[in-house]
Amino acid sequence: MPKTYKIEIDERVGNERKNTQNKQVDKRLRAVQLRSAGKSNQEIAEQLETSSDMVSRWVSNYAKGGIQALLPKPRSGRPTTLSFSEEATILAKFKERAEQGQIIEVGEIKNCYEKAIGHTIGGSQIYYVLKRHGWRKVMPRSKHPNKADDEAIEASKKLTFEWLP
Repeated sequence: MPKTYKIEIDERVGNERKNTQNKQVDKRLRAVQLRSAGKSNQEIAEQLETSSDMVSRWVSNYAKGGIQALLPKPRSGRPTTLSFSEEATILAKFKERAEQGQIIEVGEIKNCYEKAIGHTIGGSQIYYVLKRHGWRKVMPRSKHPNKADDEAIEASKKLTFEWLP
């Protein structure tokens, strides 16, 4: 036989219903109020357009944990990131250095960003942040990595043929 809970609510349930904007929480609190008024789970379920099993679960959770058991729990999953304006404040000090002609390394920006959000990020995420804020690599490479040295270039110039008329 299922366990029957005798619910006694206080004014906090009514206050929480007035203050909440979450319709699901309001529905749960309403179910607890109706249960304390003596209605059956089936009557409450018909009135709130839900199942009697859900009403039973809500009442059980309230009996065991109070109002906190009916409130939404923090979501898990992907950690949050910063807003555009928060990212801009982080990049502001690096922008000042860049405008002075100093070289800025992405690793420095990434470390500062990770400190701000409190967790590590992937290697490419910081590049998305920089792109979002219009940053780009302005200074090209000074020379090609496979470019021959100056002596080799001069030596090859001496080997060219002169055409006689």
